[in-house]
Amino acid sequence: MTTFTSSSAGWPAAPAAKAAPFPLTNLQKLLLPVGAVLFDVLFWQERAALSMLLYTAFVVGGVLAGLPRHAAAWRSGYFWLTLAGTGISAVMVAVYSSAAAQLSCVVSLAAWLGYVNQSHLKLVGYAVLTSLVNLFPAIERVGQLVRFPANVSGRASRLWYYGRLLGVPLAALLLFHCLFVVANPQYSYFSGRVLELLGQALDLLFARLSVPHLLFFVLGLLLTAGAVFLIPVHYFADQESRFGEVVRRSRDRVASFAVRRPDFRPAAFRTLDLRKEYLMALSLIGLVNVLLLVVNVIDIRWIWFGFVPTRDFDLTQFVHEGTYVLIFSILVAMGIVLWFFRRNLNFYQPGLPVLRWGATVWVLQNAVLAVSVGLRNYYYIQYTGLAYKRIGVYGFLLLTFFGLATVLLKVWQRRSAYALVRLNALAVYTVMVLLACGNWEIWIARYNLQPRFREIDYGFLLDMPDRVLPELAAHAATLGRQTLIREDGYNHWAPWPQEEARQALQARIRSFRAQQAQRHWPSLSWADYQAARYFDAHPLPALGHVTVRP
Repeated sequence: MTTFTSSSAGWPAAPAAKAAPFPLTNLQKLLLPVGAVLFDVLFWQERAALSMLLYTAFVVGGVLAGLPRHAAAWRSGYFWLTLAGTGISAVMVAVYSSAAAQLSCVVSLAAWLGYVNQSHLKLVGYAVLTSLVNLFPAIERVGQLVRFPANVSGRASRLWYYGRLLGVPLAALLLFHCLFVVANPQYSYFSGRVLELLGQALDLLFARLSVPHLLFFVLGLLLTAGAVFLIPVHYFADQESRFGEVVRRSRDRVASFAVRRPDFRPAAFRTLDLRKEYLMALSLIGLVNVLLLVVNVIDIRWIWFGFVPTRDFDLTQFVHEGTYVLIFSILVAMGIVLWFFRRNLNFYQPGLPVLRWGATVWVLQNAVLAVSVGLRNYYYIQYTGLAYKRIGVYGFLLLTFFGLATVLLKVWQRRSAYALVRLNALAVYTVMVLLACGNWEIWIARYNLQPRFREIDYGFLLDMPDRVLPELAAHAATLGRQTLIREDGYNHWAPWPQEEARQALQARIRSFRAQQAQRHWPSLSWADYQAARYFDAHPLPALGHVTVRP
């Protein structure tokens, strides 16, 4: 996409009223109305499914078609990474229409447009913000396009002049048309059909027009403008340019753990102050290492090998509260290490090796603690089944292990906080795209419907998206030996009688089939299409005999 030039290197830019309007290419003039109409057709009273794939493909194709071959974006690895993430996420939206895929698609597209705007950006968050801020000058440019042209009176007089010239031919045309209608029955029939079709088209047009629909069309117009009008936004790129990948020694600064006195010499003061910070860091890391070692030994002996909860053991408290507290402790530990290695302590040679090894042991012990958190989550899944939060815990632990590894890079390679944020932001983005690729609801249902579970939270499964219904229907006849429950209030589950569960499942299936029959093509997804085919070939299921929990 041909980008515009700006006289200002920072954001916000100078008011557009004082500068010439940004020039538009012929491609951009074509993409704006086509994109607005496409957005309205695909998303008005439709859901994000095939519609999101088509609109994303339109935006990506239009931007790539206008991007010069010599543009720096082609040489950016972040450009290609987010482009791949955008394509994968958009396809997953068309396949599953899941919330995770929709979120990943929106974030990926925004980040990719940000890297097209400023190809030398590295932070994913700054790329997303650049894309969002680009909306404002793009909307302003749209406002310039819809303003009345200059010299309106002169153009109106010219229009009146040509109108008078065409008045006589048009009057003659109308006269001959009336004569042919009277003289030729076939001509009269065809002209009547044309007028009838034109009237039907106008009726359909005005029937679809409403204030909400008009506002929605304007929204599509502005979003399309923000995607195809790439007006340079330098603010976040300028902010990022101030950060470095490694920590630099600051000779004109001192630490904040001592009070400077007039009788102290500057050099001696800096050495003494840095030594105090070193002793504080060493004592803190040493003491917490000992405490964490005790916790890890207890966890290894208790839950790593042969853990079997007793009958009266509160597994929910063991997992929920224990997991959250341990995750918080890991985050605090990472923050403390980052704080002490933020500045000149990285260059304190007398004690730096000892401090580095102490921090390394602390990081490794936190990794062991993260393994214990994962085992707690695993036991909860083994005894109660899968849920969204349980999957989220493993995704978070995956990011935690990556974050701990980057902390070691900071300790041993003097990486800056900016470098850690950049790497971890890429890891978060990668995990988000991976989560978009998963058919999590189907996997949760298949796991939780296994015969080894004595109780099944059937209400939770019935609240899942429609693509899970074939899985529930296929297992409906095999639930006779299991107890069906549903949540009745916060963290309180009650038994669900057989007849109510059967009626609820059949009602969901009938509702899905009715909705699927009424959906237009932009709202279709591959998973729902497969589910509809399943129910076309199979009758409504009947639940087996259900044992109700006393």
